Formats: sequence, structure tokens, C-alpha cells
Amino acid sequence: MVAPIPVALIPLLPFAAFAVNILAGRWLKHRAAWLSVATSTLACALAIPLCWQVFRGAHFAHQATWLMLGEVPLQFGYLLDPLSSTLLFMVTIVGTLIQVYAMGYMRGDPRYSRFFAYVSLFMAAMLTVVISNNYLLFFMAWEIMGLCSYLLIGFYFEKDSAANACKKAFLTTRVGDIGFLIGFLTLFAAIGTLNFSEMNSIISGAGATPLNTTLLSFAAFFIFCGTIGKSAQFPLHVWLPDAMEGPTPVSALIHAATMVAAGVFLVARSFTLFAAAPNVLPVVTAIGTITAFGAAFIALTQHDIKRVLAYSTISQLGYMVTALGLSGLGAGTFHLITHAFFKALLFLGAGSVIHGTHVQDIREMGGLFKKMPSTAVTFIIASLALAGIPPLSGFWSKDEILLTAFASGHTFVFGVLLLTAFMTAFYMFRLIFLTFFGEARNPKVHAHESPALMTLPLWALAVGSVVIGIPGSPFMHHWFQKFMAHASHYPEYEPSLFVMACSIAAAVAGILLAGVVYLKQKHWAENTAKAFRPLYLLSFNKFYIDELYSAYIVKPFHAIGRILFGFDETVVDGAVNGTGYATMLLSRIKNWIDIHIVDGFVNFTGAFAYFLNSFTKRLQTGFIQNYLLIVVAAVLAFLIFELKSI
Repeated sequence: MVAPIPVALIPLLPFAAFAVNILAGRWLKHRAAWLSVATSTLACALAIPLCWQVFRGAHFAHQATWLMLGEVPLQFGYLLDPLSSTLLFMVTIVGTLIQVYAMGYMRGDPRYSRFFAYVSLFMAAMLTVVISNNYLLFFMAWEIMGLCSYLLIGFYFEKDSAANACKKAFLTTRVGDIGFLIGFLTLFAAIGTLNFSEMNSIISGAGATPLNTTLLSFAAFFIFCGTIGKSAQFPLHVWLPDAMEGPTPVSALIHAATMVAAGVFLVARSFTLFAAAPNVLPVVTAIGTITAFGAAFIALTQHDIKRVLAYSTISQLGYMVTALGLSGLGAGTFHLITHAFFKALLFLGAGSVIHGTHVQDIREMGGLFKKMPSTAVTFIIASLALAGIPPLSGFWSKDEILLTAFASGHTFVFGVLLLTAFMTAFYMFRLIFLTFFGEARNPKVHAHESPALMTLPLWALAVGSVVIGIPGSPFMHHWFQKFMAHASHYPEYEPSLFVMACSIAAAVAGILLAGVVYLKQKHWAENTAKAFRPLYLLSFNKFYIDELYSAYIVKPFHAIGRILFGFDETVVDGAVNGTGYATMLLSRIKNWIDIHIVDGFVNFTGAFAYFLNSFTKRLQTGFIQNYLLIVVAAVLAFLIFELKSI
């Protein structure tokens, strides 16, 4: 069924804002933000009626042939089903609110229009991912999102930390993206299509020929590699905390609410494939569980307000991936939606704190509740939702994941996720008590509330954090889970009072313990760190994973790069000492080839173009009569040639 509204306009509107801002931003100045917000709002206005129709049972799809691969047509189009419409609803609303917030947060920045150009390009790419109907279009938009992430993490490129962070993010996620590319190409070899609907139909048994389950498992595993990279799952999670070097609205939009959720969406979109490769699902469950627990454990000891939230994001993404690995499509998708609202609110709240105090270390804060009441109240609402306190949205979605683990018989996974829920409540209220309560610990910090342009989106997201979970709650008879289960034909579980009680107990215990440690018995934190110093250091140093990568991956590749480029001081020293003449000779040859052959060819190309230009530029005189003379001469030459051939 073709949609009554042109679906292609939804991503094209923010793309138009990108094009205008990147080309004319110098003249638009502050109006660049209004253009980005206006196009995003209009895209939201177009999307919501379509989503509403899908929620009521409609299904929209359309495609057109782009090119032919031999005899196979490659068709691009859109697909609006329960899964894509749910994401479309979330991305357009949350993305628009974050851009409104950014208008106040980024005001006065010398690269103001460039920032909104990048954000608009990201919105266009993310919306394309959501509505795409095949893997190739999905992957093209996916890669543009990676580019936007690189540009926005390194937005303050004059800072070495930001420049290094954007390179780290780009290279780390490329590892997963290569796996994703291998995965969907393998799937194409196995079933002959990249279209999602056709894939579901073939794998579900509608196809006439038997399928190669080995190829399907291979494809599912490598597609999941894309999720590991983009959604910051272990062991490729290391890029996300460093991505906090970007402006805070970027952290909220790309690295908390939407882009990292694209990896979870990829598994959900490919769920039929993963169900046909059951030997891959335990791997998905294991990676998600390790990520959820490990990131929560690291967050317990971090001091930077944005890094605490970064590890919290990684942990919650692990929750979603675990749910999908346990065949809980409804549970994982439900938590993805609720998490987008309260985690975007938390990051924007952190940005408001940074804007009002100009510090990010929570040890230098304290007593901010009275000075920043709107920020404090909305931040607490989001933290309660994240901790899983009823009746806020996070409770209903997190309870569904715990229920999926418990009811499916994965008791160990259930226990680990429950412990993770306890740690989540503890580290979030550790952050709250150190930031908003107690006495101010740094007399140089003079806090003030953020302007209305920043606080109004906070309140809007706070309302969303409260009500967005209602469709999946008993108040609406678990409508969302039934909506997704009906679309996917996968099981749903009856609510369990035992699971609910365990979830609430874990959250309340974490909050109470944080209150005792950071408000009453403040010496307990230091004493505990000393008593369990190995565990404290393991958490504070993030399991030393960055150090391991640096020692066994980064440095060896740097060494190989230096050898391939040419000999360095160590090679020369070895040659002088009589131990490296062959190595020095090889390095000299490689260096000569690099400089004289590779660089020489590039330099020759440029010099030849310059040589040709020295002649052709003489034709551009600026006199119309000269141009007319050339046209007349060309026409006469053409006529003479044609007459001779008759």
C-alpha cells in the first residue's frame, strides 16, 4: 500500500536544510538553526499521521528500480511497518526537541551554522535508515551517520582530545561496518535479495528452494558485527565514552538517543534472519549481557558527568541486545523507545549543568538544586525512569526485558541483569546526590539556571519519560508488546509479580544505598574503595581495555606504518650496529617507491592539469563576441564534417 503522504519527503526535508546551511551558512548565521528546526518539525508533522495509521493496522511500502545487477533488479524504496513506524515516531520527536535545545546551547559558537548543517545531515541519514526497505539503502545511510558522528565528535577539532576521539570512533565503528557489509552480501548470495520483506518471506518458508543454514548463520553473525560497532557493544564499546568530547546536544542526539540505537534496530529489522540462525542468538545474548554488566560496573567510579551517562548508555544498549538475543523483539524495541526519551533528557540535563557551572567533574559540584531547579527536577525524573521506578517509562520496559530472561528460563542472565539494575540505580543517584544535593564543594563555581530555550525541551522530554511507557504497561493491556508480537509472530509472556518485585527492590536498594553513602556516611565511599582496591581500580580504569588495545593493536599498526613509509631512527641505529642492513635496504626501496612512484604520479597528474589549464583559460576572455565566434566555428566545423560524410 502506497502511503498517502510522500514518505521520501521525511528524510529529504532535513537534507535540504543541510544543503542550504553548508552552502549559505555564512550568510544565514543564526537563521541556520531555525531552518534545521523548521525542517525537522515539518518532517515530524509528516511522520506522526503515518505512524498513527500504522499503529491502527495500516502497512505502507513502495519501491522503484534503481539499477540492474545482471538480471537482478536493485530496488530502493520505503517500508513503514510496526517496527519502522515506532522508530520514526521516536526519532522525529526526540531529534526535533534536541535541536531546539541546541539553539540555546550552541548560541555564540563561531561554527553555529556548520553545527546545524551536520545535525540536519545526520537526521536525514537516520530517517533514511528507519524507513529503508533493503540492506543496501540502509547501509548507505548507516555510513553517512558514521560520517556525521566523526564530524560532530570532532566539532571542536582544535582540541587534541576531540580530534583523537573522532578518529577513534570512526576507526572502531568501521570494524563493525566491514562485518555488516560482509554479512548482507553473504545474505544476498544465500537468498538472492536484499529486500527486508522478501527476506522475511523467503526465510519464513514461502520460498521454493531450501536455504543454506550455514550461510544464514554466517550472514547473521557478521550483520551483528555492525550492531557491535554502532551500538558500542563489547569489545567495540571503547569509542562511545570518548565521543563525549563533542558538544552535549551531539551526545544526546547521536550517542544516546538515535544513532547508537540504530544498531539495535538493525538486529530487530533482521530478526527473521536471526531466528533462522539459532546458533547466533546465544552469541547475541552473551555480548549484550557482558556489555550491560561491564559498562554499569565501570560507571560506578567515573567522575565526569557525561562519561557516567556514556557508560550508562552502553549498559542500556546491552540490555536491549540481550532482550533481542532472547527472542524478545517487543521487549528490546520497547526499551529502545523509552530509553531514547529519558537518556536524551539526561544528556541535555548534563549539558544544562555544564552550561550553568562550566565544570564536568561531579566532585566539584554540589548544592545545585536551589540554583538550577528546572534542570534538577527533570534530571531526577529521568534518573528515576532509568533506575526503573514505577510508574515511569523505564520501569515498564526494563521489566519486560527481565521478564523475557526469567520466563525463557535464562536464570543466570536474569540474575546478571537484576544486579545491573541495582548498579544502575546506585551510580545514577550517586551522580544526583553529588551534583544537586549537599554543599557546594568548589567556591569558584557560580551556577545559574539555563535559558528557557534549553529548559523547555527538558520538560517536554520529562513528560515523555513519564508517559511513553504507558502503551506497554498494564494500563493499556500491554498494547505495544502485542503490537510487535502480532507483527513478528514471536512469543509474549504474561506479567510476573515476582519479576516486578525483584526489579523494584533492586532499584530502591540502589537509590537508598547511594543516599546513605553520599549524603550520610560519606567516608564509606573512600573506605570501600580502599578495602576493595583491585575491584575499584578495575572499574576506574575501565578494565584496562583501552590500554590493551593500545599495546597490542594500535602500537603494532603504528610500527608497521612507520616501516612501510620508510626507515626510522631505530632502523638506522640497527644498521649502524650491523644488525639491520637488509631491513634498511628494504625500507629505502619502499621509501623511494612511495616518494617517486606513488607521490610522483599524483604530482604529475596535478602538473599536467595545470599545464592544460594554462591553454584553456585563455579561452575565457569575458567577451561575449569571442564566445559566439567559438560557437559559430564549432557549428561550421560540424556541418563540414557532416557534408563530407554524405
